[in-house]
Amino acid sequence: MFNIILLLNFYREVPQELEDAAYMDGAGHLRTLWQIYVPMSLPAIATITLFCVVGHWNAWFDGMIYMKGNHYPLQTYLQSIVIKFDFNTMSMSEAQRLAKLNDRSVKAAQMIVAAIPILLVYPYLQKYFVAGIRLGSVKG
Repeated sequence: MFNIILLLNFYREVPQELEDAAYMDGAGHLRTLWQIYVPMSLPAIATITLFCVVGHWNAWFDGMIYMKGNHYPLQTYLQSIVIKFDFNTMSMSEAQRLAKLNDRSVKAAQMIVAAIPILLVYPYLQKYFVAGIRLGSVKG
């Protein structure tokens, strides 16, 4: 719902004169959409894409509901390790190596590894993210 409101407010800010000029030049509805509205809405689309990617990346509950066995997605696996860490499911050599480490350091390392993909994507979308939020916000 938030994404729809963001795009709605963004498209309300697009001047009607651009669409009128495109129709005067002979552009149809599809050409106006692809050559005027889509290029102008790239910041808003990138912002919504970033929101959706981060939302799906952090959705651990979906994996817990839909998956069975030990083949969980990364976030669901991470959540299960942070909540209940069981040495019985590991081999003896893994358990001995992990026993030497602090429990909090293992959890912190797993969280860092899980955050790396989003940290790699965000700098490329940041310029669109800031512009998309600013342009799609409600003007007073």
